[in-house]
Amino acid sequence: WEALERSIRIEGRVQQVPPEESDAYFTSRPKASRLGAIASDQSRPIASREALEAKWSELEGRYEGTAEVPRPLHWGGFRLVPSRIEFWKGRESRLHDRLVYTRGEGEGEGGGEW
Repeated sequence: WEALERSIRIEGRVQQVPPEESDAYFTSRPKASRLGAIASDQSRPIASREALEAKWSELEGRYEGTAEVPRPLHWGGFRLVPSRIEFWKGRESRLHDRLVYTRGEGEGEGGGEW
């Protein structure tokens, strides 16, 4: 955040979340958001705003009267498992503050203590 002279940098491993976790999160979202996720075809270009809204309207009609909206196969998530986190705060005369936390080696998915 340049105007605030603040930044956060997080480094670590990225892993795809399991389909069951994606299903649970997708189901927890409002129905309109789930329809939007299907209509927008995640991370792909759209022909036009009108085409996107037409597809959303078609899906709204298709799923009218039901709360069930299946998660599209292309929709999912990734998790960052941090190993290093840096907080930076700008100060006068370039005497900036930097706080760096690194995770130690350890057991389990998350690793050791910070």
